[in-house]
Amino acid sequence: MTSTRIKVARASIALSVVVLAIKYAAYAVSGSSALLSDAIETILNVVAAVGTLWAMSVAALPADDNHPYGHGKAEYLSAVLEGVLVVLTAIGILVIAVHDWRHPEPIRAPFSGVALNALAGLVNLVWGRILIAVGRKQSSQALQAAGEHVVSDVWATVALVIGVSLIPLLKWDRLDAVLSGLVALNVMRAGFSMMKHSLSGLMDEAPSPEQMEAVKAVISASATGALEAHDLRIRKVGALSFVEFHLVVPSALTVHDAHEICDQIEAAIRSELGRASIHIHVEPEDKAKHSGALVLS
Repeated sequence: MTSTRIKVARASIALSVVVLAIKYAAYAVSGSSALLSDAIETILNVVAAVGTLWAMSVAALPADDNHPYGHGKAEYLSAVLEGVLVVLTAIGILVIAVHDWRHPEPIRAPFSGVALNALAGLVNLVWGRILIAVGRKQSSQALQAAGEHVVSDVWATVALVIGVSLIPLLKWDRLDAVLSGLVALNVMRAGFSMMKHSLSGLMDEAPSPEQMEAVKAVISASATGALEAHDLRIRKVGALSFVEFHLVVPSALTVHDAHEICDQIEAAIRSELGRASIHIHVEPEDKAKHSGALVLS
């Protein structure tokens, strides 16, 4: 699993460099500030791809004395930092747009630039979808964030292809600056969205109600012999889920039998969630809460 993530992250760097070269060529032949803005945003994609590879490498490290819960949150940190860089880049693009609005210049060879930019957009669309799919399959926040960033770049490219094509037809040079401004706003939106999504992981946000109910159903089906489960808590760090709850068993139950029940539950939870660190606190029946608890028998 980890090997796949690292390979995809490395490939992402190479693809980002290729797309950057194509987009810079689009700007070079056309002189369009809007296409320059798109190329600047792609520089960030290269930087982000390197950051993603770093996050993948750190997250793959095993738990140690200083990090007993592993290094999985490196992916969330990478995604947050990428979001910050995206927002800063958007501000830089806005500065360019304001300058070009105040000092408009006609662009040259707009259709050649548009054709090259469309090619770069096609490459990004295919690769962005691959990143998102692999990120979801591998439970990689960093790959998903990178894929969403790349796909958001595609929509900006579509808008630019249409907009830059209209400039010679409308004979309005300031449209180039308007397009740059729109690129900046789209980039800024993507950056804030990435930060919001990643911060939820850093803050140990609870999983969806649907996943909580699924885990409760698994506990209920596999805890034969137990009486009640309460105080269920779940958090996710990369591909690893952390699950903890209290399990109430009959007071007369032996330690061996209670252990057997816990083993059954743990196996069932891992079957549902995949990799998981599970902590079950066994309690006698006089510790039952009843209210709000999952009654098992």
